[in-house]
Amino acid sequence: MERVVLVTGASGGVGLALCQRLLEEDGRIHLCIACRSEQKSEATRDLLLAAHPTAQVSTVEVDLGNLASVLRAAQELRCRFQRLDFVYLNAGIMPNPHVNFKALWHGLLTGRVLHMLTTAEGIMTQRDRLNGDGLQEVFTTNLFGHFILVRQLQSLLCGNEKPSRLIWTSSSNARESAFSLSDYQHAKGQESYSSSKYATDLTSVVLNRKLNNQGLFSSVVCPGLVMTNMTYRILPVFIWKLLMPIMWLIRFFAKTYTLTPYNAAEAHVWLFKQKPEYLDLLVKYHSCTTGLGRCYVEARKMDVDEDIAEKFYQKLLELEEQFLEKYSELLD
Repeated sequence: MERVVLVTGASGGVGLALCQRLLEEDGRIHLCIACRSEQKSEATRDLLLAAHPTAQVSTVEVDLGNLASVLRAAQELRCRFQRLDFVYLNAGIMPNPHVNFKALWHGLLTGRVLHMLTTAEGIMTQRDRLNGDGLQEVFTTNLFGHFILVRQLQSLLCGNEKPSRLIWTSSSNARESAFSLSDYQHAKGQESYSSSKYATDLTSVVLNRKLNNQGLFSSVVCPGLVMTNMTYRILPVFIWKLLMPIMWLIRFFAKTYTLTPYNAAEAHVWLFKQKPEYLDLLVKYHSCTTGLGRCYVEARKMDVDEDIAEKFYQKLLELEEQFLEKYSELLD
């Protein structure tokens, strides 16, 4: 039987490139693309089928920042499929990003500028807001919505004949210094994206501890610095055009400057071909590109405290319980 692959955030950027590459890798898969609107889902499906006319591509509408939408999508997927082999938890947002040019200049003077340019540490801030559920929007879209989706799809992911896989899109910007267990939604800070990606790393570690014995394995990838709609919001487009020659040059020194969505999906696709039992579940797999454009994958140990990960997981379960009670009419 064909493998069933679900990809969130599939309508553009890394998600779209990933879908294209997966169909090139194995045209027999059943690819289910999850997008925020029916219009985006159908447009993406048409685009994929134009290049792969015999492919099996279906759609599901889900807004990861809206928990009712997540529950409805999970219910639809449970009705439609008997199992899921891969779930790529890729959707994400970075609202209102701002560059701290003073910090960037300081990094240039202190010799830390390359590190800052590859991790955005100290130079990138965001202004988050509450969503309709009263939760921080970045936390919900990037992590909690995905967490609820996984929990609701456990019957399709666990206990199958072959292992199932979760593959989270994290970031090199995932830093412990931006995350606080007492403010895990990052309501008080200005680095919500970094916090949500570190929370992603913590969640993946705990899910492996809880669910490996049920045949579900979780991995984390970093797509590198890639030019997508999310990136283009950081600076005006004309500035990016001026910077592009410099960025291609930087890639000779910063291997995580993948730049194109195709290159950025390298680690996602590499994991598609691996047996999870042989993977180190405490590493993050980085998409990398040489200065001359060759793609490869590099594994790096994640800087995560497993005790904090367990405590954070318990907080997620408590938050989940609140919202499952609120939306009980959407549960089977």
